[in-house]
Order: sequence, then C-alpha cells, then structure tokens
Amino acid sequence: MVMKTKTLLIIGLIIIGFVCCRKVNNNDYQSIGKITGPDIRMCACCGGWYIQIDSVTYEFDSIPMNSNIDLQKDTFPILVKLDWQLSNQIACPDKRIIIKRITKE
Repeated sequence: MVMKTKTLLIIGLIIIGFVCCRKVNNNDYQSIGKITGPDIRMCACCGGWYIQIDSVTYEFDSIPMNSNIDLQKDTFPILVKLDWQLSNQIACPDKRIIIKRITKE
C-alpha cells in the first residue's frame, strides 16, 4: 500500500512537472518591425536607418554583425523580428534605438 502511494505520488509530480514547465524559445523576439530605408538627412541627429515598430518610426545606426541582413544590398522594406532598446544618447534621445538582436521575418 505504501509503495503504491509513493509510486502514484512520483507519477503525479512528473505529470505536474511536464504541465507546468515550458521550454524557453530562443526564437522569441521582443518586436516585429519594418526597416524602411536609410536616413539621408544631413543634421546632428540624423543618419542611420529608419525602422517602423508598432506604427512608430525610430532610427538606428547599426545592426549586430551576426544578423542575416545586409543594409547595403537588401531591398526595402525589410520585415524583421528584433530585440531593441531606446538609445541613451543625450544629444539625440528622441526615437533612436539600439538593436540588440535582429533577423528577417
């Protein structure tokens, strides 16, 4: 009787473990966006590239080296998945971002 109870308890814990635990997917990205092209304006806070995320247009200067995107050769717009954060540049803080991870959608 005691052995049967222990076996049922172990089986129950294993089932709960499978139900409650989920694998973290490394392919989950923070946002989906669209790189629309280069910023060719000539001003202090200009230059780089435009990207639209959730209907807001941001600017960025570069992408990580290990991405599958070539900003010089790819045709715009480029649909992407990305992880990003607002830039902390004091001189140009408005709508400039740093892209931490990016790939084509």
